[in-house]
Amino acid sequence: MISFNVPPVVGTELEYIRQALESKKISGDGEFTKRCRKFMQERFNAPHVLLTTSGTSALDMACLLCEFRRGDEVILPSYTFSSTANSVILTGATPVFVDIRPDTMNIDEAKIEAAITDRTRAIMVVHYAGVSCEMDTVMDIARRYGLKVIEDAAQAVMCTYKGRYLGTIGDYGCYSFHETKNYSMGEGGALLVNRDGDLERAEILREKGTNRSKFFRGQIDKYTWVDFGDSYLPSEINAAYLWAQLEKIEEIYDDRMRSYKRYAEAFAPLVEQGVIEVQTIPEKCVHNAHMFYLKLRHLAQRTAFIDHMKSRGISAVFHYVPLHSAPAGLRYGRFNGEDVYTTVESERLVRLPMYYGLTEEDQDEVIRAVTDFFDLRNRYDLSSEADFGKDK
Repeated sequence: MISFNVPPVVGTELEYIRQALESKKISGDGEFTKRCRKFMQERFNAPHVLLTTSGTSALDMACLLCEFRRGDEVILPSYTFSSTANSVILTGATPVFVDIRPDTMNIDEAKIEAAITDRTRAIMVVHYAGVSCEMDTVMDIARRYGLKVIEDAAQAVMCTYKGRYLGTIGDYGCYSFHETKNYSMGEGGALLVNRDGDLERAEILREKGTNRSKFFRGQIDKYTWVDFGDSYLPSEINAAYLWAQLEKIEEIYDDRMRSYKRYAEAFAPLVEQGVIEVQTIPEKCVHNAHMFYLKLRHLAQRTAFIDHMKSRGISAVFHYVPLHSAPAGLRYGRFNGEDVYTTVESERLVRLPMYYGLTEEDQDEVIRAVTDFFDLRNRYDLSSEADFGKDK
């Protein structure tokens, strides 16, 4: 079976975990946490980086730092993972969903302004598949209306927009280092704090409401409970695993990009024939080969495609069910405007196996299976969802 995802392993993880254990400091903010933080600040030109227990907790922290209150509204896309909306709901605010662009699957920046009310406090963008949203427009809208901007850059480590790393453009950026991401610590994430005045509050929030970080820097002689906080500090064992990944950040990036380019070249004829669509990468954006997806004609064709791939021993999977149509989305949020693309495009998208270390042999098998499926297309009426799959 060719898996959809295999967590990255570069070979030095166990050695670094052993070093963490021997240091007698495994609760967090030890040597490996400091290395990871320093690396990301310097590599991404990020003002401040705090490792967190997950990408979700980074989003939670960003929303709590924005001090949303019950009745406030936050604009975001419906095509995203539940964590994006859950972090808004955690504060008592209301997620206001708007439609996406079909080319990038990102929030449609042209639909944001119409969703703004006197209760709107922030825009939360999601850089889907490591491709940036139209950040110049988003930041201009935020400036004109006095809104905060949170970047859900969970899938976008190493990605840029006009030369700036994603996660460093808005007020806060949120990375994920889950096992499904390009760089992993099993479960973990990072909060990028892009304004100096917010760092102390972020540290207190992350350290259970205490000023413990200042104590360890020698700035105070004892620490105490000073504000609301929670436990968002990951273990040093997780940080040690991540450090191995960050040391090989370019190697992992190059490996995934080679696989991405092989897929793109193999499927170019199908794209030219109009049989499928693939990811659009705007010229101003640099992505990270987080995923390679195809867009088929409709839901029925996608279902048949996934079944076909499974019969060949290959895991190909769809992605998000739009949040506004989910039970919790109906309960906690609302959709502003018309759902022109969110649902339709989500039902067409299917992701192919993509991970660090994907062999050319396995990738060739994936390519053959995809090609074989469409070689049979004359057996099917691809123009009609109702008739799809009927033998001709």
